[in-house]
Order: sequence, then C-alpha cells, then structure tokens
Amino acid sequence: MRKIQMVDLQSQYEGIKDQVNTSFSKVLKSAAFINGPEVHAFQAALEEYLGVKHVIPCANGTDALQICMMGLGLEPGDEVITADFTFAATVEVIALLQLTPVLVDVEPDTFNIDVAAIERAITPKTKAIVPVHLFGQCADMDAIMDLAKKHNLYVIEDNAQAIGATHTFNDGSKKKAGTIGHVSATSFFPSKNLGCYGDGGAIFTNDDDLAHTIRGIVNHGMYKRYHHDVVGVNSRLDSLQAAVLRAKLPKLNEYNEKRRNAARKYSSAFKGQEHIVVPKTVNNCEGICDVCDCHVFHQYTLQITNGKRDALVAHLNENGIPCGVYYPIPLHRQKAYVDERYDEADFGVTNRLVDEVISLPMHTELDDEQIDFISKTVLEFVNG
Repeated sequence: MRKIQMVDLQSQYEGIKDQVNTSFSKVLKSAAFINGPEVHAFQAALEEYLGVKHVIPCANGTDALQICMMGLGLEPGDEVITADFTFAATVEVIALLQLTPVLVDVEPDTFNIDVAAIERAITPKTKAIVPVHLFGQCADMDAIMDLAKKHNLYVIEDNAQAIGATHTFNDGSKKKAGTIGHVSATSFFPSKNLGCYGDGGAIFTNDDDLAHTIRGIVNHGMYKRYHHDVVGVNSRLDSLQAAVLRAKLPKLNEYNEKRRNAARKYSSAFKGQEHIVVPKTVNNCEGICDVCDCHVFHQYTLQITNGKRDALVAHLNENGIPCGVYYPIPLHRQKAYVDERYDEADFGVTNRLVDEVISLPMHTELDDEQIDFISKTVLEFVNG
C-alpha cells in the first residue's frame, strides 16, 4: 500500500506535470512574472467556469476577504456577522480593518452558519454577513440572501473551501459557490480543491462598479501607473501560480468527483455506527448522493460522539494515518477575539463540535486500498 497522506500533491502533479513544466518554462523565458499572460488566461477561464462576470486574482485567500470588505466601503465600527466554527482568517480581516466581528453558532449537521443565529445577531450597526462554505458545501444561501435583502446587508461569501460546489436554490435554479452573494473570496492554497504551488487567491463578483474598485485596491490603488485613486494594497497573483491553476482548472470537476467518490466509500463503511456521525450533504440528499454536486469535500469530517476523539487521533497516527482536527478551539475562545459580549450558551453546537470532529485523509489520489485501511482502523478503535 502506498504511504497515506492527508493531501497527496506529488501524485496529483504527475498527471499535469507536462503542462505545468511547459507553462513554467514560458513564464521564465518571458520574465512576465507579475500580471502576465498566464494570469489573464486563468482569470478568463475561471470566469467562464464559474459563470461570473468578474474574477480578480490576488495574492492569497486572506487578502481576498480583506479586499472584499475594503471594496464595499465598510468602516471602523461596522458589525460583520460570521461563523464561530471556522479558520481564523475569516474573523482576522474583520479585526484588521477595525470592523466589529460578531460570531454566531453553526448548524449541527452541515457545520455551516446558523441562519437563525444570524438573524438574532443583527443590530443597526450590522453591515455584512460572511457565510463560510465550510468543508466543501454552501451555507443556506436562499435564507441568507433573503435575510440580507430584508436588512439591507452585504453578503461576502468565504468560498475558500468550496470551489466547484453547486448550490441549488429553492426554485430549482443553480449557481456555483462564490457567485451568489455581492462578492466572494477564495483561496488557492496548495491543499485546496483548486490549489497552486504557493499562495494565491481571487475575488468574484457580478457587480461592475465593485469589480472596478477592487481591481484598483489589489494594485496599490492604481488604475494608471503612479496615479493612486483609492487606498490599496499589494496583492497580486504571480504568473507561475496562475500557470499551475490554469493546468488544474480543466480537471477541477474530475478532482471534485474523485473526492465525492472517496467520501461515498468512507460513509458506506461507517454507516450505522453508533458513535460515528458521517457528513451530511444539503439539497435533501440522504448520506452521499450519487449525482449531487452540492459538496466537494475539501475535508471529510466525522463526529466521534463517545468522547474518544482525541484517543482516535492518537490511534490513527500510531498506525501511520494522518488526520486533522478542524478546528480545536472556537474563535470566540481564541485570545485575540475574546469579547465580553459573547455568551457560552449561544455556542452550544460549536462547543460540542470542537470536541468531536476529526477529518480523515481526503484528496484526489486516494485509492480503495488506502480508504479500506483507514476505515477499518477507525472502526477497530471505535468498536474496540
């Protein structure tokens, strides 16, 4: 059996190395390292794939979130509501801009932001909602967009983990994750479903004026060299990373389907286990649907409900199986974001999840032998 890895980027590279190497060579010969032809070609291809009017590449996913908020003109003291159960980058940029983060609980089955909790948290100072499409599937965007319209709020999608996922609306129409809100941010960190070989990110929007503003922000506030029309930052996707992404984008649907296939096999192995809760997919799918593209499984995350999650982590590591706990400490308990406004009673789901979740290896190169070994090792421990 091949060595099990949490993410196997080396094996994935073998399938695209000729195109990547050729593109790297062209970039090196052209010396167009910043904002070169590869960046423009990738931008156009991603716009077509997503069905969105504007893709603005940038340096990383955290910058993408910050630039979204800058582009919307949010001001110090404005409240921004987001999920407590997610990576810190989402709340980090809110604090960096001297906005006021408002953390709320998540749903117990999808782990996505709880819409009822959002509504309870809205005040006259609220200006935006940041739903995080956690682990690979969309938050309840029908309800979130309705709520935003009702209260005249912006919606900034954190799509760092769900690129390629599809949201089916209540009327049956569909859109890609990241193309629903007013603006969206994504990350191309190497381990993402669409990842480069360094840092990278992008912003999506269908708003022409907002796109224009953001294009200036990412480039020091310039639309014309040495003419600084808005306060900006230096956040650009380099041409080498764009070359990698351009090679991977045509394979993204295939990559995501491989992840779904691995998820189906995991969930089949764990079906009916008393102390294991498998991931739930939205759109009324029971378990892992054979045709649904609502979940792209950036992570395959179980809940271990018998209090032995940490012991299972140790057991897997002892057997050469990497795993992850995303996330071990809720944001409202992080030293940087502690706030006397928060009441522990409002975070019942998150506080339980941080003690129960465990993510198993999930990537495009998992084979049946590896999945079978991982599943059996989990079951032997849980049932032992």
